[in-house]
Amino acid sequence: MKSDDRDHSADSAADKRSRRDFVALSAAVGLTAATHSASAAAMKLIEQEVEIKTRDGTADAAFIHPATGAHPGVLIWTDIFGLRPTFREMAKRLASQGYAVLVPNPFYRTAKAPVFGDIANFNFQSDADRAKLPPLTGPLNAPGAAQSDATAYLAFLDAQPQVNKAKKLGTQGYCMGGPLVLASAAVGHDRVGAGASFHGGGLVTDKSDSPHLLAPQIKARLYIAIASNDDMRQPDAKDKLREAFAAAQVPAEIEVYADAQHGWCVADMPVQNGKPIYNKPDAERAWSKLLALYRTTLA
Repeated sequence: MKSDDRDHSADSAADKRSRRDFVALSAAVGLTAATHSASAAAMKLIEQEVEIKTRDGTADAAFIHPATGAHPGVLIWTDIFGLRPTFREMAKRLASQGYAVLVPNPFYRTAKAPVFGDIANFNFQSDADRAKLPPLTGPLNAPGAAQSDATAYLAFLDAQPQVNKAKKLGTQGYCMGGPLVLASAAVGHDRVGAGASFHGGGLVTDKSDSPHLLAPQIKARLYIAIASNDDMRQPDAKDKLREAFAAAQVPAEIEVYADAQHGWCVADMPVQNGKPIYNKPDAERAWSKLLALYRTTLA
């Protein structure tokens, strides 16, 4: 296991028991993976194109769920390239494990998904390519926009017959979706039981609205997976996250992936500087951690 950094901030016996339980469940997930995979392969899924009314308009989204039954609901926040086939496949994979999954188009205020076409040649070092991003992210970053969207999406999930309202909701996010996970867990504190951020950007800032300051409003169990290059750029972020979660008594595991670059969990991330960003072994390990988190808290 490639793990450089874990959350050791909570010292109470209860927190230690909580960590032991999480590790034990992670092991159980590995031992039963074959059984789950076999049942998932036989599960029929329904993929629906849905529209969700929000404060600022109508968001287009994909809602993917097993064909029968009611299941824990999960909200997925995409990365900077938005709702596209890769995230639909991710949602299907999760739905096949017995979840009802919503993936909204985060840029609905600007355009319907997919906002980008082929991203294989996108170059983060190019001024022209980077200039395409602010018109999309600007409206989402407006005061209150993320919280308003999260409230609408969580309410949508709870209104669906395919979602089991007796179970907590989960939320996961990638890149820019990381802070949106914390926003969702905060505004939906009575419903969101689990949140996971993978290579989340801007979880800790020096502004008064920094996402990590939402910790006192969060009641969910969290998993924060950090890319090695993000950790190099902001080495104190993980410590500030630990401090904030510990002070708010939010159970959280924080882990730095030593060999993973920002974006490592998303299969269609473009090659940068001649090197692939997607890292399948670490992406699969992160996926296993996600499933363990959800089976701990949403079951």
